[in-house]
Amino acid sequence: TLTKGEPEVTDVKGDVLQLAASLAKNTTHPLDLAIVNEAKKRKITLLNVQDFEAIPGKGIRGKIEGKEILLGNRRLIESNLGKEWEEEGKTVMLVSVNGEVKGAIAVADTLKDYSKEAIETLKKMGLEIWMITGDNQKTAQAIGRELGIEKILAEVLPQDKEKEIRKLQAEGKVVGAVGDGINDAPMLAASDIGIAMGAGTDVAKETGGIILVKDDIRDVVKAIELSRKTFSKIKQNLFLAFIYNVLAIPIAAGLFYYQLGFLLRPEIAALAMILSDISVVGNSLLLRRLK
Repeated sequence: TLTKGEPEVTDVKGDVLQLAASLAKNTTHPLDLAIVNEAKKRKITLLNVQDFEAIPGKGIRGKIEGKEILLGNRRLIESNLGKEWEEEGKTVMLVSVNGEVKGAIAVADTLKDYSKEAIETLKKMGLEIWMITGDNQKTAQAIGRELGIEKILAEVLPQDKEKEIRKLQAEGKVVGAVGDGINDAPMLAASDIGIAMGAGTDVAKETGGIILVKDDIRDVVKAIELSRKTFSKIKQNLFLAFIYNVLAIPIAAGLFYYQLGFLLRPEIAALAMILSDISVVGNSLLLRRLK
């Protein structure tokens, strides 16, 4: 959501790229696509995979030439291999063959243009910003430091993202969640306001209450500004609708007839109602000026 979603392989330990890419070709996850693209750059032949399985929030598995191959994070494969890459803010994926760790692959992504600007604006609007991600702790902290986000929940499984939203709601907070992937769908559905990014998956879009047409994080700011201005217009329109009635009904009832000899004629009352409608509609149309 905050990064471009176009990661690239930066480091490889061990002769594991062929096995990893052969597994990864069966998914559309950005990290897996990065591995496949790197294998294509190196003109590596991909192998056939049997019994492929995706493990949400952890990785993927399958059989290649009769061997059990795993590709995933440290929740799937326990190893300290590639720890130094995580210090640089990279995402590390491990590869094991028949239960034995054979290597690691580091993938790095860059922040979307204007992500930092959008986060700073949201904070100025008085909003409390949290980052909930399935990435490892060190990668998440590196991104958080760059964006100025202090409250970070890392290594969160897809189903646990929803639980974290529920916890915030239990504290009495109104929670708006922004996401673009299938892993974000439960979180978007659980939040008070689910905002799906335009380039996200269909599942994310179906669960989001608001769908941003463009994949621009700044549109989150615009959506909130529009909602606030719309609510303000609703209150203004209620005032405009009531003020005509509050003033005109007593006059029409003859409140000032005996003192001033003034009575509201039917055509004047009708004109007042027309002016009331015009005022409400005209005030609402001012929202079109918001860019």
